[in-house]
Amino acid sequence: MTSDIVDAINRYGFPVIAAGGMGYFIYYVWTWVTTDIKPVLSEANTVLIALIDRIRMLDNDLIRLNQKVNIVLMLRHKELYDALNPDNKDQPNLMHQDNEKSKDAVK
Repeated sequence: MTSDIVDAINRYGFPVIAAGGMGYFIYYVWTWVTTDIKPVLSEANTVLIALIDRIRMLDNDLIRLNQKVNIVLMLRHKELYDALNPDNKDQPNLMHQDNEKSKDAVK
């Protein structure tokens, strides 16, 4: 085997044999990537897209739950305020507190 390589180098020259070796190496890597790696990457890409979709759904669910918790807390606060001030006719509008503050700032 070694003498065959030495004879080929003597006959064709080192640059030609090195170019042939590099060509074979590139062919080997190309076939390895296309047969072994590409299908695995395709499957991983599909799984990644499914996971991203699930994360988006969970994020939307968390936003909805946060809104529901805020509404429940607001209603509890309103009930507590009503229980502590039963005779108070001027109840603050908890839904529009930010609007009231901005109106005061404009005046």
